[in-house]
Amino acid sequence: MDSWEATVEARIRAAQEQGEFDNLPGAGKPIPGRGEPYDESWWIKSFLEREKLPTDLLLPTPLQLRRRVEQVPDEVRDLPTEESVRAFVADLNAAIISWLRMPTGPRVTVRPVNADDVVRRWRAERRPAATPAPEPAPPAPPRGRPRRAWRLPWRRRAA
Repeated sequence: MDSWEATVEARIRAAQEQGEFDNLPGAGKPIPGRGEPYDESWWIKSFLEREKLPTDLLLPTPLQLRRRVEQVPDEVRDLPTEESVRAFVADLNAAIISWLRMPTGPRVTVRPVNADDVVRRWRAERRPAATPAPEPAPPAPPRGRPRRAWRLPWRRRAA
């Protein structure tokens, strides 16, 4: 074991003498996170930040599915055709049904999305804003003597 350590130390010393450790990224800069409290999931957070991945990936499957269901109107808003909207909903429903067959994670209610409702909302949002209808003209004043529209119930008319 000592000969192995001696070999490693000799190689490190030789690399230092050749300058292989010069100009490394971060040289002369403070160690990131030093002085902050220890976080057990620091490596997960740094991986997500470095790879520019959304933090939703850390959620359990049912919560990811619920979040996707909530975001359906925003996701389908820019889709060009009704078929593409239905295909998007079909893919989401397939993922939901797959999870419902073999549920994992916390017990969270997740139901398939109604494609017809999504298409109806998608169509309503795509319609151009309707111009307001012109206001109808006020009714013309009545001609002649105005009629009494009501009559007291205890008074009888003379015949």
